[in-house]
Amino acid sequence: MKLASQQLQKLEPHGRTEMKLPNNGFLFLEHDVPYLIVYRRKTKDRQTMRLAKTGASFLILGKDDEDYMHDFLLELVDRMAERFRSFLVVELEKRDLGSTEFIISGPYKKLPSTLDQLAKELEKIDIRYDAKLTATIVDSSAENTENGSPLFEESFLRVKGGTYVRLQIPPVYRTLENKEFPVFFRKFRTQFAKALQQSIYEFIRVQTTSKIASYHALGKRRIHEEVSKIDKEITAIQNSYSFLLLVAPINIENLKRSYFNNGFKNIGTYHYRLLPIDPDILKRKLYQLDIHEIDDPALAYIYDEKREEIDQELTMLKERGSKNFFYSSVRLYQDISTQLLKEAQLILNNIAEDDLASEKTDMDAYDFQKLAENEFDFFRKQAPDFRSKVHIRDDINIMMVAGGELYLPSGYRMTKMEARALIQHELGTHALTYFNGTRQPLQQLAHGLAGYDALQEGIAVLAEYLADALGVNRLRTLAGRVVAGDALLKGANFDDMFSMLYKEYGFAPQRAFDMTSRMFQGGGFLKDIVYLKGLLELRDHLANGGTLEPLLAGKFALRHLTIVQELTHRGLLHPPKIKPRYLLNASCDQKLRQFKKGMPLQNMV
Repeated sequence: MKLASQQLQKLEPHGRTEMKLPNNGFLFLEHDVPYLIVYRRKTKDRQTMRLAKTGASFLILGKDDEDYMHDFLLELVDRMAERFRSFLVVELEKRDLGSTEFIISGPYKKLPSTLDQLAKELEKIDIRYDAKLTATIVDSSAENTENGSPLFEESFLRVKGGTYVRLQIPPVYRTLENKEFPVFFRKFRTQFAKALQQSIYEFIRVQTTSKIASYHALGKRRIHEEVSKIDKEITAIQNSYSFLLLVAPINIENLKRSYFNNGFKNIGTYHYRLLPIDPDILKRKLYQLDIHEIDDPALAYIYDEKREEIDQELTMLKERGSKNFFYSSVRLYQDISTQLLKEAQLILNNIAEDDLASEKTDMDAYDFQKLAENEFDFFRKQAPDFRSKVHIRDDINIMMVAGGELYLPSGYRMTKMEARALIQHELGTHALTYFNGTRQPLQQLAHGLAGYDALQEGIAVLAEYLADALGVNRLRTLAGRVVAGDALLKGANFDDMFSMLYKEYGFAPQRAFDMTSRMFQGGGFLKDIVYLKGLLELRDHLANGGTLEPLLAGKFALRHLTIVQELTHRGLLHPPKIKPRYLLNASCDQKLRQFKKGMPLQNMV
């Protein structure tokens, strides 16, 4: 008890207290958060303890430790209430098996909005089609004690400036035989944590002097070392293979010559690089990661989702050259919406091919290197620790950004407009978000959360537009990839797709072949639809009030934005460190306003 009291002398602002207690107890206290979740350890009740540990501050009491900790808690409440005017203690307990009713016990006359909010949010938790959760509020003076006596008497705690709420939880994530539904429990935990945080925020907003601005800030404010370990290990697995390189055929130039010599018929057989990894071994490593033991629901979600994506990619590497690869591709990159296909067709039907564009190339790789190094200097002015470089090499045939570095084929040529577009696409988006991601506590923000490609490419194409560098043929290519993907989904073969792009939509043979060959690599690969798809989704996001800059904090999908914002509110993630040059263009604001209004994509050139 003396040790616990000594800890209370160190409740400095912006700090935290971590303390082991007797009988397997533990205190984790964020000094800037005016609430504490308490759980009294019971046998065979691990799930309730895990629900308690989703909070920013929690106390796990070992068996028979109530008397030991009683005075300490009163002193803690007194100290915290002195700072925040009031302090909330929420105790979690499990109800009997088979119950579907939450029991909320607290001073209703004092906290009607908080307790009503808690009941409303808890009743929103979805359990199953044939049942519904309910929540009953019981005034403290008439408390239900079927699960034991309360930890405090409300009137006694009130003298110290504290408020005590007791929440009894129906264990709907267990069968009547007391067996757990593990997948459902993870879903329940996420919804429960959100409901509890929303109601606690109502208490903080009304009853305390805390400056916390959102319930998003009430989750965990520290990345546990086990999460950091999982982050590093899953990133290492992801970086142990190059998915796009391994699904790209190594004999495509020979196939192209043969296809053109045969009058655009008989593509031949794709050949691929040998796999430098064993997908089964990597999968075994993936599923040895204890992702489901992460107590922060938001972080558990993004790593579980990323594991599934890597699992799918590894399966696809084993399926190269088969029809199953195509089916897995559909699962990974999803279908093509009616709206997306319509936008692509409008572009192709209303914008003619610029047949002379390829004849205007007036810059080589070394000219482009100078532009790229100038752009990197612009980044270094914002972040002196920016270290990316430009590499000109003879052993590559496409421009790419890998690990934040730019790689150029030595024979690469382009127009000045294409160069401006590539600078903002490759560097102003891909290299920039990689760097911003490396400055986050989680490596996955640099290497990409699950499904990040569509938003990345959508931002990159928008960057070309905002930099006044989106060309006619470039936009047509993005649209052509969508109609090619639609044809693939409808069962077209190589010759059918090439003919459609060449004859129906007027693409030059070289560009029609490039689009078709990319669509059939691996056995049917839909990744190329994400460019226009991402641009369309980004337009809708901005039209609905979203802003561009927060999307540059790393590599993630639009569906992750709420989580990224929540983690930023909690101080676990940071705003973008560097920003792209095109945001400084005089025309940027006006063009962005037009785009936000839902302008047809065909009007971007």
